[in-house]
Amino acid sequence: MPELPEVETIRNTLKQLVLNKTIDQVEVHWGKIIKRPDDVSLFKEELIGETIHDIERKGKFLLFVLDRFVLISHLRMEGKYRVFPDDTPLPKHTHVIFHFTDGMELRYNDVRKFGTMHLMEKGKELTDKPLNQIGPDPFDPAFSLSYFYEKVHRSERKIKNILLDQSVVAGLGNIYVDETLFQARINPERKGNGLTHKEVNEIRTQAIATIQEAVRQGGTTIRSYVNSQGDMGMFQQQLFVYGQEDKPCKACGKPITKIKLGGRGTHICLSCQK
Repeated sequence: MPELPEVETIRNTLKQLVLNKTIDQVEVHWGKIIKRPDDVSLFKEELIGETIHDIERKGKFLLFVLDRFVLISHLRMEGKYRVFPDDTPLPKHTHVIFHFTDGMELRYNDVRKFGTMHLMEKGKELTDKPLNQIGPDPFDPAFSLSYFYEKVHRSERKIKNILLDQSVVAGLGNIYVDETLFQARINPERKGNGLTHKEVNEIRTQAIATIQEAVRQGGTTIRSYVNSQGDMGMFQQQLFVYGQEDKPCKACGKPITKIKLGGRGTHICLSCQK
């Protein structure tokens, strides 16, 4: 699943490709992607004549800021946006097409069909589902040490599960949680209420640093992630634990171990993260 750095990279590349373009018509070939409004015909009708003025992000959600609406898009496991001239052959698994008045198209492709789109009135996008349940992301000033320590310290859950909870901190997924906890030298099975203030501060610091570097590298190419121009991210070359099972730890030389935690594959160095 694309995580915050991948979604941020997609946002930045899309801004170069579709800002100030006006929608002429919309095709929807898989209606279940459209969650709001309930009527797919209304979704298509409301978007006609709307211009894309900005693309924002909250956690793993893309927000297309239009004239009257905000289109909230979640890519889920395999969702991708690509921009093509309107005479380009349509790839398989293309489910939503935004036709622009200049002859270009923004195409949403999703092999698994798990992605979602919500069309909200501008100004109301943060007051209802899905965005009203999302916590601050690591770049948000609201992700302060006092906020994060309160959330962690009062929880008996394991720290990895806390970090994966999008209502606590948005945008972190399996890859960057594993990397963050390695950099902080914290075992993912430790409970939140057992962590010291200093340890929580270190986790927060490393989460911000890890995400910043991943954004700088254009994200991590795992399985099929590419940005909106088809380019792969490069952060996978800097991974310390994720996907490194049985390889020597770059810090101590001991083999990286993979365990199951909360049903998720979890990568740790048992020497560095005791």
